[in-house]
Amino acid sequence: MKVLVTGAAGFIGSNLAEKLAARGDQVTGLDNFNDYYDPRKKRLNAQRLASYPNFKMLEMDIRDRERLFEVFEEEKFERVAHLAAMAGVRNAVEFPALYVEVDLNGTQNLMDAALAAGGLDNFVFASTSSVYGNTTLVPFVETDPCDRPLQPYAAAKRAAEILGYSYHHLYGLNFTAIRFFTVYGPYGRPDMMAYLLADSITKGKQIPLYEGGQMYRDWTYVDDITDGVVAALDRPLGYEIINLGRGEPTLLKDFVQLIESLAGKKANVLHKPKPVADFMRNEADISKARRLLDYNPRVSVEEGVRRFWEWYLAQETP
Repeated sequence: MKVLVTGAAGFIGSNLAEKLAARGDQVTGLDNFNDYYDPRKKRLNAQRLASYPNFKMLEMDIRDRERLFEVFEEEKFERVAHLAAMAGVRNAVEFPALYVEVDLNGTQNLMDAALAAGGLDNFVFASTSSVYGNTTLVPFVETDPCDRPLQPYAAAKRAAEILGYSYHHLYGLNFTAIRFFTVYGPYGRPDMMAYLLADSITKGKQIPLYEGGQMYRDWTYVDDITDGVVAALDRPLGYEIINLGRGEPTLLKDFVQLIESLAGKKANVLHKPKPVADFMRNEADISKARRLLDYNPRVSVEEGVRRFWEWYLAQETP
């Protein structure tokens, strides 16, 4: 199978591309190696993937519409896993136009290029639990209207989901939107909470802890997430929106204590109120993923935190 993975040098993208390459797919990665965080970390991910002879990386931007059309015509991809995006919920508050340009318009560019080239069997789009905003429906279920996003990142992702339906309805594009819940694990982004905590413990960096850690997150280990994405790639479903999480939310305070316990040292936290762009709780209803994708998250938070901590020490300790 010829698969395009956008955002392939990033956290989830590199884990997904490696899983696909390891099973024998012909995988093309696409990434622009932007500087939202240190691009050297992405370069290291790309080096890891380069060890697979059936993987190649294209350094380009999904905003480059003309080049995308050329690439799709040249490569004749059968399936697309679209994970490229401007990440960062809070950063989107400062740069809303950039997030709409990349996360919405970039997604449209990819769909247009796929349709122009023809032959695409399935388009899987990485969405986010942030689209649920401050919903009162818990656990979060895919039929929630999701029409009150708290920031432009979530708004752009929700808009891309809706545009995906139009492309399915009008052009027959198989489009599955996967809503990721709080993902963590090896090769994680340095701006995400697990990595920030590890840095705080080992390097003494001060980090914010919102609401005294009294916020629930559906922490989901990256291997479980990528298993779900692979299953979605392998099953064209017409048009679907599917949650991927564990369905077992954990207090942020307890997550902090898990890493502190492994490290034998406290993180350097500064207690702050929750930003207006953030939410108090996310919790996935994963019954649809179980039914349509045979999704079955296997890694407990305790085990996942241990794996992450061991990976972090191996990477970051001199």
